[in-house]
Amino acid sequence: MFSLCYLPTAGRLTITMIKARNLKAMDITGASDPYVKVSLMCEGRRLKKRKTSTKRNTLNPVYNEAIVFDVPPENIDQISLLIAVMDYDRVGHNEVIGVCRVGNEAESLGREHWNEMLTYPRKPIAHWHPLIETRSII
Repeated sequence: MFSLCYLPTAGRLTITMIKARNLKAMDITGASDPYVKVSLMCEGRRLKKRKTSTKRNTLNPVYNEAIVFDVPPENIDQISLLIAVMDYDRVGHNEVIGVCRVGNEAESLGREHWNEMLTYPRKPIAHWHPLIETRSII
């Protein structure tokens, strides 16, 4: 679950990662060490990225962390967010647990959430999003 809030006058997009539930277990312990990586995308290119802290040994992490991007109002229509929930591994590569996309290029819920954010500026809009499993590295 995360909220989106856009302040057009300041050109500030805030994504508040609230929590996740029932994540896929990625470690042999039967849990994961999840963190969330948010990429600001424009026409398929990553412009900026930010990430949350890592929550150790859980499948139901609570973050309550805000991630802020500067996005001028004239550019907001070309922007989308790629949100990847990752499993931190001390050895080897961090693995992708799942992803979702939010923005004009997104499908169904991702587009609806984005449009709701634009319709109600300055108001945080929170929704649950399902994760799509992927094999590619983000």
